[in-house]
Amino acid sequence: MKKYSNVVVSNRLPIKVTKKGGRIAYMQSDGGLPTALASLDGEDRIWIGWPGIDSDQLTDKEKTDITKELTKHNCVPVFLSSKDIELFYEGYSNDTLWPLFHYFPSYMINRDDYWEAYRRVNTVYCDQLQQAAKADARVWVHDYHLMLLPAMVREIMPHSLVGYFHHTPFPSYEIFRLLPERKDILLGLLGADLIGFQIFDYGRHFLSSCLRLLDIPNEYGNLAIEGRTVKVDSFPISIDTDRFNEIRLREDTQSQYESLIDTYSDQRIIFSIDRLDYSKGIIERLNGYQQFLVDNPEYLGQVVLIMIVSPSRTGVAAYQDLQLKIEQLVSHINGEFGTAEWTPISYQSQTLSLEEIVPMFMAADTMLVTPLRDGMNLVAKEYVASKGDIPGVLILSEMTGAVEELPEALVINPNNISAIAEAIRESFSMSEREKLTRLNAMQKRINDHPVKLWGEDYLEELDAVGEQRVNESIRALKGEQLDTLTMRFKKAKNRLIVLNYDGTLQHFKKTPSAHDAAPSQELHELVARLSAKKHTRLSIVTGRGKDALETWFGDTRARLVAEHGAWTKQGKTWQARPVNMFESAREIVLPILKDYTSRTPGSRIEEKDYAIVWHYRNVNVDLASIRAFNLRQELNKAIADNNILVHSGNKIIEIKPESVNKGAAVERLLDEHTADFVLIAGDDYTDEDMFRAAPEGAYTVKVGPGDTAADFRIPNVAAMHRLLQALADS
Repeated sequence: MKKYSNVVVSNRLPIKVTKKGGRIAYMQSDGGLPTALASLDGEDRIWIGWPGIDSDQLTDKEKTDITKELTKHNCVPVFLSSKDIELFYEGYSNDTLWPLFHYFPSYMINRDDYWEAYRRVNTVYCDQLQQAAKADARVWVHDYHLMLLPAMVREIMPHSLVGYFHHTPFPSYEIFRLLPERKDILLGLLGADLIGFQIFDYGRHFLSSCLRLLDIPNEYGNLAIEGRTVKVDSFPISIDTDRFNEIRLREDTQSQYESLIDTYSDQRIIFSIDRLDYSKGIIERLNGYQQFLVDNPEYLGQVVLIMIVSPSRTGVAAYQDLQLKIEQLVSHINGEFGTAEWTPISYQSQTLSLEEIVPMFMAADTMLVTPLRDGMNLVAKEYVASKGDIPGVLILSEMTGAVEELPEALVINPNNISAIAEAIRESFSMSEREKLTRLNAMQKRINDHPVKLWGEDYLEELDAVGEQRVNESIRALKGEQLDTLTMRFKKAKNRLIVLNYDGTLQHFKKTPSAHDAAPSQELHELVARLSAKKHTRLSIVTGRGKDALETWFGDTRARLVAEHGAWTKQGKTWQARPVNMFESAREIVLPILKDYTSRTPGSRIEEKDYAIVWHYRNVNVDLASIRAFNLRQELNKAIADNNILVHSGNKIIEIKPESVNKGAAVERLLDEHTADFVLIAGDDYTDEDMFRAAPEGAYTVKVGPGDTAADFRIPNVAAMHRLLQALADS
């Protein structure tokens, strides 16, 4: 199979395959996504997805024939069985994720077989992608059906550039946390380099979930994970405005429009069109229209609601129940208000083509769009684009993503029935001039940012993220640079290795006690081996207390430096550096820390000989940020001009003398041990002092993300272990 540089992956292909009477037929999709992706390189692009037919209906020959035909259109089919469709698509995607993402958790169904199918099918897509994509391909994954795919691609194609776009809402943390597989989903998405959402709020919800569930904070929308950066941003999707303008100006469209105007010449037309779904607010819309008729009897006989509802998931009980409720409510309203000459609602349960819908957009005096929750809602934009210079009013739910771009609409809360009724009345009383002024403003915004430009914007940002990743990788300690380091270590006559502990040699633990943070047997043996090598001095310089270091590494030849340099082990004894005034500072800060600890569940105080640390790793993230900010301010005010500093670290606040720092400790180690090879590694703010104290030619290594004075970086603790293992084995 040919390999491609640009790969789009979505649940469905832009071409649908059907089989009737034993014959295979192909139907081109008229959606906006194919138009948006036209900006991808022509022949060097492939689209991977399900062709819309279950594989149980197909023979092996038919699958081969379909694959050959779709390849001509730069498409690769993913064949799914009827069981896959039932459990993956209808099941986990639409019975579990869809209701949760649209804030209907009571509709969510959790089943183990749903989740297993979801994982399995994502793997099937990944296998197909690997066959079709070059190793460094630009991959764009779409929507909630494939949220595990970015991490899978990252695993098998580490040099690829992976984008993901989420077309539906992303719920708040309080809703998202209800999902049993919540962490798996987040980690799946974090395989991407760029994660796009329709609006800022959805991205904010995602970032909040990453913080609360994975303990990954963001910095201006950037997340650091496994030594790389994931960018989160919003890209509001739009429509193919050229397509709507072309349809609007056709003679047959004008003819249909004029026919509608003639048919309803003595009535105001309210138009509504949706797919059958509980998220669309169709019942609320009908109730609002009913309230309008009650409140404004002068409009009886002079208005009609044309409501089109496209059938969807007709075999699902919840959708069957919704359709029944809609039909009953329509019947009730028509029965209560209708006459022999007038029917208040023209209800149609059918799917219409774009060519049939545009004339109805044009004829509608008022467009009623009232979803209870919607990722964007392109119907609102389609109505605005179709109107041209014909006056009309858009009534739009504030629960849609589109409302941010269409503020000139009459914005309503779809749960407020009276507000819907009042908006309908206002749309009828609005002057023609105001209608056109509002429409023109919305049309300009849509025309300035059509769907094709949306695709270009996203891909440009993805490429920019890729360039940033390349720049960051230049400093990564790997490949030739790592080989050079190892060779220099072998040839050196005297070597000095200085290592931080937490975050460098040991992963951060939920509870920072000496027991929980103790090194594994493998780590202990690694330190022992490396410190025992000839002409090698290994020193562990940490903020940990001397008792912990003695327990962990006292039986090795490693040089141990505790409390950022306040204590140093000389031979078999520990010696303290003279530190003045800390006891007086302790008397000042300890009562403050105790007060905050009593009011902050999950926090704790760690007292050292020459430092005090306030830990808040187990505190609720929102409370932690507030408490930490206020505590820093109060401490700085209390100990001002006392030669005592307040430092913020990884979920800690540390109070210690200004004269005690790791940089001074490194300087003493360099004075004591003349070395022609120096390696210094650390992960947090206290280690920056070590990097700045390093001599010229030293290897300074930052473990993990973040700004640093180090010359190199490695992604995580595991990579640090591999580096030290290589040196120990050399």
